[in-house]
Amino acid sequence: MKSEDIKRTLQEIIATTRYDAALSQEPATGGYGARGTVVLFEGRGGTGKTLAAEVLAKEIGKDLSRVDLKQVAGRFIGETEKNLDRIFDAAAARGSVLFFDEADALFGKRSDVKDAHDRFANIEISYLLQRLDEHPGVAVLAVNDKRNLDDAFHRRIRFTIDFPRPGVK
Repeated sequence: MKSEDIKRTLQEIIATTRYDAALSQEPATGGYGARGTVVLFEGRGGTGKTLAAEVLAKEIGKDLSRVDLKQVAGRFIGETEKNLDRIFDAAAARGSVLFFDEADALFGKRSDVKDAHDRFANIEISYLLQRLDEHPGVAVLAVNDKRNLDDAFHRRIRFTIDFPRPGVK
């Protein structure tokens, strides 16, 4: 994507988010428009994904809640889900934009179940998909390569921006 295309897509995300929020406040809509927006930022490190998430949050008048995936993934069964609950609940209560940096570490592809570890990893991904569906706000997933994401995440993504490596200009 060219920088003009990135800017145009960011403006479209901002306008859509504002429109959805305004629409959800209309009594005649019964809350329609309150659905969340999942955005995918793809690109190598240093291409501007974090900066773009900060600008997006600022432009829609929200705080940015950066999710540290190291603190999300639990060692014990059910711990990851509890951590995700806290993150999503806090973001919904504050109305902040969720930013999952290096999201492919948590949003990876589900695998064939060969042992209990695979089974619980697949359960965690399914739970994360459910929470994304229920989240009323904006969630930004930043990845290095979108091919590493589970296909089910791609169906939930409303906007995608590919950040190229910056050139000299």
